[in-house]
Amino acid sequence: MSSLFGGIEAGGTKFCCAIGDSNGNLIKESSIPTTTPEETVPKVIDFFAETHNKTPLQAIGIGSFGPIDLNPKSPYYGYTTTPPKPGWQMFNFVGSIKEAFPIPIGFDTDVNGAALGEYNFGAGRGLDTFIYVTIGTGIGAGGMVSGKLIHGLVHPEMGHLFIPHDKNRDPFPGSCPFHGDCLEGLANGPAMQKRWKIKAATDLPPNHPGWDLEAEYLAYAFANYTLALSPQRIIAGGGVMKQPQLLEKIRSRIPSLLNGYIKHAKILKNIDDYIVAPELGDRAGIIGALALAEEAYKNDQRSK
Repeated sequence: MSSLFGGIEAGGTKFCCAIGDSNGNLIKESSIPTTTPEETVPKVIDFFAETHNKTPLQAIGIGSFGPIDLNPKSPYYGYTTTPPKPGWQMFNFVGSIKEAFPIPIGFDTDVNGAALGEYNFGAGRGLDTFIYVTIGTGIGAGGMVSGKLIHGLVHPEMGHLFIPHDKNRDPFPGSCPFHGDCLEGLANGPAMQKRWKIKAATDLPPNHPGWDLEAEYLAYAFANYTLALSPQRIIAGGGVMKQPQLLEKIRSRIPSLLNGYIKHAKILKNIDDYIVAPELGDRAGIIGALALAEEAYKNDQRSK
């Protein structure tokens, strides 16, 4: 039997947990509601323990909602630091999993994890610089630059860009508890729900003007990503992006926002290959978490 790895895609709504191999094959999966750490984490541990006690896992990878501390030298490495999710502030996420399973633990943002999944098995294959964006309960972006996942002072928070907000066209004040009308506050799923008084963003009819507004905000963000990081591709996933016409609306707006400044065929003639849906669909995050586990295992072996 090939080596087994555990993966956790920790989202604000649910934890997707899986056991799989180095080829991205998922052998066992579970979805656990995200409540408090005291309720959620023991269920996660129980899921892995059932397999680990019979066939030991080599490592576990965690792709987590943020903000998180990714600095191995920090006393708070492995913590969720200031997430808006109640109960998760300054929670020792890695430590709680490591205590139950004393094996290598890979840890990164959920969007960096999804980017790694797409890099290995999806729309990021063959690229070394690209962005993965998710638009759902929150908005986040991660990716690679020169073949390495993007880190830095902390980690990218590209969902909190400040973008133009025409308050005559859109009087909605924004829903971000930190910034009000940043990108996430204007364009995530909950913002659409509050603005249009609906239960879910996908409840808006395809011809509703709300989709034009959503595309405008996301196009501004994608244009900024293009200018700042020069990605070879932008992969856009998440629940809000499942509205079929939204991707095309964003693509059609990008060239006019860039106004001929970026003279590249992908922008001018082949934008359908520049802004794309994830090939792995909803699986990008969990497959990426398994890839984070495998990387942690290899790093551990190299250090011995």
